[in-house]
Amino acid sequence: MNNLATTAKITWCPGCPNSAILVAFRQTVAELIEAKKIKPENIVIGAGIGCHGKIADYLNLNSFTSLHGRILPALTGIKCANPQLTVISFSGDGDSFSEGLEHLLHAARRNSDLKVFLHDNQVFALTTGQVTALSPKGYKGKSTPDGSWEEPFLPLPLLLEAGATFLARTYAGDIAGTKKIMLAAIAHRGFAFVEIIQPCLIFFDTREYFKDRLCPLPADFPVQDKNAVREFLAQPDTQTPVGIFYQVVKPTYEEQLWR
Repeated sequence: MNNLATTAKITWCPGCPNSAILVAFRQTVAELIEAKKIKPENIVIGAGIGCHGKIADYLNLNSFTSLHGRILPALTGIKCANPQLTVISFSGDGDSFSEGLEHLLHAARRNSDLKVFLHDNQVFALTTGQVTALSPKGYKGKSTPDGSWEEPFLPLPLLLEAGATFLARTYAGDIAGTKKIMLAAIAHRGFAFVEIIQPCLIFFDTREYFKDRLCPLPADFPVQDKNAVREFLAQPDTQTPVGIFYQVVKPTYEEQLWR
């Protein structure tokens, strides 16, 4: 796993859960390489703008950093040019859902063979705490000092309707659980979206909120039944389940393009 590290100094805040996501991903890639399921030179990672984007500096892999919200068009082009590559996007909730929502939805609609790992802290953290499209109603930040009156998007239901063929949620502090989900997402053929709950310790520390709410999905959860998944996600959010919610196999955009 050491050969995946770089000499760049990690500048996330001390204790930031982004570091746990980095560890989980390094372990994921190391396991895939050791099992000879993937070659490091065939991995391309991408990142947008935000605290999450620093992860590209800390991984000794082929990488591309985009304009704010524009990482998925770039990665779609890379995947279309060489379908043999494993293409993975890291993005924040501000980057994907506020700045780049149109690209996210269309990548899901096309079922592009991309893996999107969302660092979801529900806030624009790099610019010190402004509201994003995923911030909860009432959130008080730099741009909403009296509290936001807007209803937030719900990532998983939105991506389910957009056409994603793999949907999952995990918690950054659970490194082993995050690694397991990452492995499954990378193995999936098609558009995979993973919401990683990643509290911002400085501007929106939700660790206590999620402490007693996180729970695993039932072992017999019907991941191939879209209607059942839709009904489950529409239930009142008294808890925050983690695991794989939806997974089906359909032709990918690249398969159809190259056909």
